[in-house]
Amino acid sequence: HMRSALTLARRGLGNVWPNPAVGCVLVREDLNNRVVGRGWTQPGGSPHAETEALARAGDLARGATAYVTLEPCSHIGRTDPCADALIEAGISRTVVAAIDPDPRVSGRGIARLRKAGIATDVGLLGPEAKALNSGFWRRQQSARPIVTLKIATTADGFVASRNGDSQWITGSEARQHSHFLRAQHDAILTGIGTVEADNPMLTCRLPGLSHLSPIRVVMDSKHRLGAETSLALSADIVPVWRIGAEGTDFAVDSSAVVDLRVPNVPHEGLNLTATLTLLSDHGVTRLLVEAGPKLSTSFLRQDLVDQLAWYRAPTVMGSDGLPVFGGLNVDGLADMRGFAPSNTMELGVDNLTIYTRRLEA
Repeated sequence: HMRSALTLARRGLGNVWPNPAVGCVLVREDLNNRVVGRGWTQPGGSPHAETEALARAGDLARGATAYVTLEPCSHIGRTDPCADALIEAGISRTVVAAIDPDPRVSGRGIARLRKAGIATDVGLLGPEAKALNSGFWRRQQSARPIVTLKIATTADGFVASRNGDSQWITGSEARQHSHFLRAQHDAILTGIGTVEADNPMLTCRLPGLSHLSPIRVVMDSKHRLGAETSLALSADIVPVWRIGAEGTDFAVDSSAVVDLRVPNVPHEGLNLTATLTLLSDHGVTRLLVEAGPKLSTSFLRQDLVDQLAWYRAPTVMGSDGLPVFGGLNVDGLADMRGFAPSNTMELGVDNLTIYTRRLEA
């Protein structure tokens, strides 16, 4: 039942921020373990999973066990406390995967349920629940979103030929999956160089999922984003945030583009740490970086990458190509960035491996 709740929770990834994506399953053990209600966090962060499940269960919620992937909230925000809703519905038992890291909730929802006489167990599939909402955890604990760096290369790690030809290194199945990856993130970030070279849309264009396109963020220190780019022209449909340097004036090239500012760092460009903090302040919990080698390398060099989503084609380019990364100031093996493979899949002839940052690295 908790695995089912986690599956439901995944439906919210990319469209419930700044809230966590939560799933809830209500089970009547006295009715042969009949599932009487299911719910997940709705777009925009409300209604919450528990109230959705209770609404579907109706009177059958009384006496049920609630399996919830995150501690029910105990504070009044955009919705009333979910802990109170479970109590009022007559839930007899609650199984919670993980305690909410939000200090407004942390432990208080559990205490409220137990005080009301509801048996409450905590920790079932806790690591899986935390991994699902790793961006929410990162924002609560480090004031920045989790960062996934997406790259598509040849088998030997090149992103383009010597003359800049890069479309397409990977096949259609891999490109379709990359759109699904976009839909699971709150925002997608790229550099102005990529915009000028490729004029990308950076939207999710899978049938039925276009409404899940993330906020599009452009690093643009010299304010070169043109009014005729695909991003600017579509900013009134899918938001575009342009990150520029503090103390500079922005040219008005699109009234729909939101201009934000961060400090410049000598020899590095726009401050990436400040950028992540700024995005976190605006509610972003999951950031996908789709950028060229220079910006991708900067994220890695500054140790700001939590995951790599590495699409590889079964081709070899050799030293004639453009490598995916530049210099990372590695003098010895101990200086390398450390990641561990957490998932892999075949996409047509291509391969996708998700690498998760090793904490000890």
